[in-house]
Amino acid sequence: MGQTGRIFMSGLDRSLIADLPAFAGMTGEALDLVLQGARSTRHAKNSDIFAEGGIADHFFLLLSGHVRVVRTTPEGEQMIARYINEGELFGIAIAMGLAVYPASAVAAVDCVVLTWPNSEWQKLQETVPGFGAAAYRTIGGRLQETQNRVMEMSTEQVEQRVAHALLRLVNQAGRKTENGVEIDFPISRQDIAEMTGTTLHTVSRLLSAWESEGVVASGRQKVTVTDPHRLMLIAERRAGR
Repeated sequence: MGQTGRIFMSGLDRSLIADLPAFAGMTGEALDLVLQGARSTRHAKNSDIFAEGGIADHFFLLLSGHVRVVRTTPEGEQMIARYINEGELFGIAIAMGLAVYPASAVAAVDCVVLTWPNSEWQKLQETVPGFGAAAYRTIGGRLQETQNRVMEMSTEQVEQRVAHALLRLVNQAGRKTENGVEIDFPISRQDIAEMTGTTLHTVSRLLSAWESEGVVASGRQKVTVTDPHRLMLIAERRAGR
């Protein structure tokens, strides 16, 4: 999907990660240990950071930008599993005992990523307990999110699934504007379709209807939720439909 990442920094400074939730409460010495084996790379928009089925020999943390995690279904269709936001660990297949990456990570915008070789994992677990705890909290949260989405896909109508997907994106990466809460990275109607297991036509129809009702406003790869409460009612089937 594009060029590989480009190394652009060495001698990483602890200030890069000191304020991130994954490293909250760590001492300066611990932060230095975390960064000791890392390198920083830039990844251009739409380029692969790693590919599904590739050897899982590194793990990552997103410093800036947004990353979409894409899986291929048995039928060969792409499905967006989730978005990774700034400050999150990802590609931590080693923590799950996996030898290959179960999905692809694609830069949704230009990104800056910290990368560690798997050889650093055990050392960090032993010398920086907070790092391992953060990783396993991340895994637990994503497993819960996956379970919730499986439940949505099997029990909810498509209108609810799309509403829930937009609410998740707003909660994860919403930016308040004078018009509402804007999803703070480019997202197309096709992306939303791939997140919710439906078609581009269906997503376009729903967004157009919601725009006319004042629930959302959408443009080219932009979505703003103008009435979050109404969207929540749609997600919960309490909107009088």
